[in-house]
Order: sequence, then structure tokens, then C-alpha cells
Amino acid sequence: MISAREKRLARLRRKRRIRKKIFGTSTRVRLCVFKSLKHIYAQIIDDTQGRTLVAASTLDPVLREEIKNMKGKILPSKEVGKLVAQRALEKGIKRVVFDRNGFPYHGRIKALAEGAREGGLEF
Repeated sequence: MISAREKRLARLRRKRRIRKKIFGTSTRVRLCVFKSLKHIYAQIIDDTQGRTLVAASTLDPVLREEIKNMKGKILPSKEVGKLVAQRALEKGIKRVVFDRNGFPYHGRIKALAEGAREGGLEF
């Protein structure tokens, strides 16, 4: 059986492998996703400046009341994707590079990506 430590280290190895190839420029910024056991976080980052331009999470006050009655974790993840897309479009960001941060593209990560696409982001 795989321990939690081994699982985390495997994710970090995948993350390093992915980040060698993915880099957010000022014309095409990086949409980085992190998930914990309870929450999911999304940031749009310009790696050339080292700045976070847009952020959203399930802890966001805008979403707290809306997702309170939702069952499961996939629907709130989709709402976070839509919110980060809405905030990005307000700042004039349309094109992003998706950084899944070593997590498999499945479940909550996939739902967030689909929500961001529905919100108007291109990747």
C-alpha cells in the first residue's frame, strides 16, 4: 500500500517534470491549480514578472454562500473555474497555459478546467 508521503512525493516529481515544460509569459499566462482534501485553489500567474494576477478558491467570500449547499467537491471546483475565468477576462486575460501542478487531469482538476473554458478562457 502506498503511504501518504510516497503519494505526495510522486506528485511533486510529476510537478517538477511538468514545470520544466510549462512557463507563463506575459502574452500567455499560467493557470495553476492546487487542491487540498477540502478546498481547491486557482491562480493565474505571470512567470516573467513573478506575480499572481488573478486568484480564486472555494474559500472565496463570493463563492462561500453559493457552494455551501452543493454536494460533493466537483461542482464547487467548476464554480471556482468559472470565477477565475470571469476575473481574468475583467483584467483582459484570455489565453492561458494550464498547470495541473502534478495532479491527474481527472475529477476536480478536470471540472475546474472545464469551468474555466466555459467562463471564456482558452487553453
